[in-house]
Amino acid sequence: MQKSITARHFDLTPEMKQSCEEEIDRLGKFFDNIISAELVLDKERHLRKAELKVRVYNSTITGTANTDDIYKSVAEAADKVKVQLQKYKGKLKNKKPEVITETINSLTRPTTDVDEIDI
Repeated sequence: MQKSITARHFDLTPEMKQSCEEEIDRLGKFFDNIISAELVLDKERHLRKAELKVRVYNSTITGTANTDDIYKSVAEAADKVKVQLQKYKGKLKNKKPEVITETINSLTRPTTDVDEIDI
């Protein structure tokens, strides 16, 4: 899973980054085939905003939260995405798993061939 964490209007500390990565990693318990996750943290006066976008097979799941603490915002956004992932996983049970696996592999596979690169 590819992870991207962005902080707007403030500096991202290593502790905060580690905490955010742990929240993103916990999403893997609910759905195995997550392609990428993007977390955007924003600070506006007294409001801390977290927006988590998770890309899965054929769609993007988004969760946002606004609180006075950035850690609470990240946790709430992750909780919203967890609920949506569980619903999405239930809907996928009716589809063919082979097609889903092929699509995920094609999206995460590198586009260049190692044999074609000249060094």
